Amino acid sequence: MQRTFLLIAFAVIVVICAVGTVLSSASSAEFTIKIAFLGSPEDEDYDGSLVLKDYVESRTNGRVAIKIFPSGQFCGNERECIEGLQSGILEIHMTTIGGLGNLFGPGQVLDLPYVFRDDRIAECVLDGPIVDQLRSAVLRADLRMRLMTISNTGGWRNFATTNKEIRAPQDLKGQKIRTTPAPIQQELVKALGGNPTPIAWSEVYTALATGVVEGTKNGIQDIVGMKFHEHIKYITLDGHAYMGALWWFSESAWQTLPPDIRRVIFDGFQHLKTVTRALPMRRQISSYEEFKRAGGTIYMPTADEKIQFQKATAGLRTWFADTYGTEWLDKLDTAVRACEADIDRAFDVADRQPGR
Repeated sequence: MQRTFLLIAFAVIVVICAVGTVLSSASSAEFTIKIAFLGSPEDEDYDGSLVLKDYVESRTNGRVAIKIFPSGQFCGNERECIEGLQSGILEIHMTTIGGLGNLFGPGQVLDLPYVFRDDRIAECVLDGPIVDQLRSAVLRADLRMRLMTISNTGGWRNFATTNKEIRAPQDLKGQKIRTTPAPIQQELVKALGGNPTPIAWSEVYTALATGVVEGTKNGIQDIVGMKFHEHIKYITLDGHAYMGALWWFSESAWQTLPPDIRRVIFDGFQHLKTVTRALPMRRQISSYEEFKRAGGTIYMPTADEKIQFQKATAGLRTWFADTYGTEWLDKLDTAVRACEADIDRAFDVADRQPGR
């Protein structure tokens, strides 16, 4: 009994010392950086944050401590997080393209449907000049947010419904589809004959359960991770939008950091990007299997059906130009053409290599 008590006491002392060391390390840091987002610790956003934390802390020799607040622990909704970012009380936050669209309308150009033919094109574009252009535009708009990188947060947006399989645009007619408040997402559903219904992320499960909406447009990981597949029975892999994740640093907080620290943080975000782009591809495999085990049906549109969706939504380019002008449309088109040409050229060179 006495030996057991001593072992337990020793274990408690070890834990207390370990916690004390961690707290002491954080309190002794010159700079403390907080990362807050609404996703759970199971999301790729959390994994990417861990990689960023490890990279920055290890390469600054304790000068920087990073604290991660997932699941709305620091800010309970998107508006609170953005306000924290802009005021400087929060250093890092991630938004979707739709989330940016509520602050900087032209940024929605990245959500135009069926622009990117696959992940390689999307990631090529989002690693190119358009990122620098977007960062500069947001800073000029005095939104007090600095764009660090664009990664991925769940793969691709697809139409997912509770009571009807979607194979053609006309199948969406009259369907109540959940969207974000971003105008372009609502215009997309309207163009396909559906009824867009903006609903907060935290309320989507209940909205699907009660019939307030009959579908949503999300990636498979979000659908399974949030248990939406308890109500959603059909997914159509139309891939109308790449789920870009825009990582922001508070501009006022950024300006307080010395140049050497800023460089380490910038490099760390590149590692975050690598992780958060790779994980959705890996995790979607098990998510699709889980969806099928729950009785769900997955449909892949044919090439002709995909063209029907593209034609049905072509008017969104006109809507965007009428609303925000053509400057960002031209930037996007230029970037897409350049990436398609580079990637196709790389394949042609590799394919022409002579065999034995």
